[in-house]
Amino acid sequence: MTAATPDHSRSSRGQATHAFARSDRSTVGVWWWTVDHWILGAVALLIAIGMVIAFAASPAAAARMNIGDPFHFAVRQCVFAAVAFVVLVVVSMLDVKAVRRSAFLIWLVAIGIMIALPVLGHNAKGATRWLEFGGFSLQPSEFMKPALVILVAWMFSEGQKGNGVPGVSIAFFLYAVSVALLLIQPDIGQTVLITVAFGAAFWMAGVPMSWVMGLGAVAVAGLGSTYFLFPHVASRVDRFLSPDKADTHQVDAAAVAQAAGGLFGRGPGEGVLKRAIPDAHTDFAASVGAEEFGLVFLIVVISLFGFVVLRGLYRSMKLNDPFEQVAAAGLFVLIGQQAIINIAVNLNLIPTKGMTLPFISYGGSSMLAMGLTLGMALALTRRRPGAYTVSEGLAKAGAFA
Repeated sequence: MTAATPDHSRSSRGQATHAFARSDRSTVGVWWWTVDHWILGAVALLIAIGMVIAFAASPAAAARMNIGDPFHFAVRQCVFAAVAFVVLVVVSMLDVKAVRRSAFLIWLVAIGIMIALPVLGHNAKGATRWLEFGGFSLQPSEFMKPALVILVAWMFSEGQKGNGVPGVSIAFFLYAVSVALLLIQPDIGQTVLITVAFGAAFWMAGVPMSWVMGLGAVAVAGLGSTYFLFPHVASRVDRFLSPDKADTHQVDAAAVAQAAGGLFGRGPGEGVLKRAIPDAHTDFAASVGAEEFGLVFLIVVISLFGFVVLRGLYRSMKLNDPFEQVAAAGLFVLIGQQAIINIAVNLNLIPTKGMTLPFISYGGSSMLAMGLTLGMALALTRRRPGAYTVSEGLAKAGAFA
């Protein structure tokens, strides 16, 4: 008789299917089996789309700025995208305590730089939002946003524990400092972003509805007052409400580009109207994509963002810990509202605002900060023993087998 030989075919097929075995207890192995693969895949697709759009928009932008290399912005975008994805993965490996500590440090550094901007910052288009060094521009407010969401959620959860920590007061103080420094720059768009995210965290933390409504009324009044306090805000609102009485060249060119693209677009590299859009590679990257890839492109991009945000919110609401729940949901709200604002501007549904489309528009600070934001959100929503509700935990128990 011949001795029976073990059948390795099944195990070899399993190794070929997955890079890590479920029993792998290494940092990367544990991360792979606990992170949300669907969100990770959707974001990877968005980043890939962003690199394609960068190659489409770069020649026109480089020519407009007299830069010799036509793919100057595309190459830089690819570098930013690669670094951002590494940041996303590394940050998503952190535990909850490390996420909180990192957020506190990032917020302090970002606020420190923002305080120095009036003296050391670079002024562009009437705003001082960037710190330039070594040929790169850093916008600290991009990194301050996710850090603030984490800290606010932390303070709300500490205040609910009844241990004498004035969590709500500290959260409002952090928010007030951040908003004050943003208004000094001035940056109304970022102020709106963190205000909405703060309000969402405020509501999800279980604060009485009367407080939420009061905060909403104050926010609406504050937003309305910017029309009278900031001339550039009044100018943009007036152009939006009375386009026949103002220069709306960029918005009009974006609208023509979208219409010219039709359903399936002119084809990769065939767009011509991007040459007439000054910010085609940044704020109006969606219009470049619409001209070359058509309405289908916009639908795919909007669907991907919708999927990331809705799945993220669903997973956030399943979490047991109040801090993790509020912080993760706040981060996904932050990503979603920035995408909504950018696409709404491209479609001329709201007044123009210099705000990038996450993972797609050109910009180092935006790309890296979005990698940080989603990395923190994925870290908080990773499957951990006891992190989810009982039913969810039982459904995911196989991840820890």
